[in-house]
Amino acid sequence: MPVLATRLAGLSVTTFAAPSAPSAPLAALHEPVTSHLAEEFLTVPLDTVDRCVAEVRARAEHLGIEPTAEIVERVAREHLLALVNSAPPPRGPR
Repeated sequence: MPVLATRLAGLSVTTFAAPSAPSAPLAALHEPVTSHLAEEFLTVPLDTVDRCVAEVRARAEHLGIEPTAEIVERVAREHLLALVNSAPPPRGPR
């Protein structure tokens, strides 16, 4: 795993590493949520949906919340809705 940063504090050294790929139990949660949301948000690229689901799962873990499929899907859906609704309207002919 590549190191993102190293902090020197006195005599101790703290190393921060990049997050790794989801483990088997997390992958079991990640794949169905991603595919379900990808079917719902056809205009959003699959890699964007996948990244959104991964970020929501990581955020839940960071906050100490168990990242169940229901929670991850609900929060990721809100983020994707915000993304879709924030797109500017298409320009019409002038």
